[in-house]
Amino acid sequence: MSRPLIISDCDEVLLHMVAHFRDWLGESEGVDFTIGSNSFAEAMRWRESGEVVGERDMWRLLGRFFDTEMDRQRPIEGAVAGVTALAEHADVVILTNLNDERQERRARQLADHGIAARVFTNQGPKGPALKAIVEEYAPSRAIFIDDLPQHHHSAAETVPEVVRLHLCGEPQLAPHIDCAHRAGHAHARIDTWCEALPWLMDQLNLETQDREHA
Repeated sequence: MSRPLIISDCDEVLLHMVAHFRDWLGESEGVDFTIGSNSFAEAMRWRESGEVVGERDMWRLLGRFFDTEMDRQRPIEGAVAGVTALAEHADVVILTNLNDERQERRARQLADHGIAARVFTNQGPKGPALKAIVEEYAPSRAIFIDDLPQHHHSAAETVPEVVRLHLCGEPQLAPHIDCAHRAGHAHARIDTWCEALPWLMDQLNLETQDREHA
């Protein structure tokens, strides 16, 4: 029988990103970034002029951050221990919205923090990528963890059988993120690993419990 499968996002689930991105923008790029806006592009302003950075420069700056500043990123509290504990009971893979050429760098980054996991890169909604991963692994049970509600919406539409946990581990950002659980697209919303890990373990054990009570 195949093992269960955990498919986890990286940024704001396993590693802090937006706070490090904000600090780098202020230190090196002359950009003030206000965490919490619904739009990254609108939240970023050129310090000298006060003008909005705009989407074109936003993507350019994000790309430069991931190409040169990934060493800044530090783990979300409890994430490394949580993934280590889950890996004793399930396969763990990472599904991250980065361009494909950054896949190896992301895998090395996570390994340096103690998370040795296969990394899948993706652009756009994550539902189709999730479907392909689930088809490849054919797990006994699959759980998806992500911080963005649109990816849970995509997952709910494409692979509704996958259990979905909405987790945003950046406390400066979490209050501003729409709740996928409230919208009906995630099975739970939990923003700390100390609370998420017991819930995830319960989900992994459901099949065993079902057999014991059959």
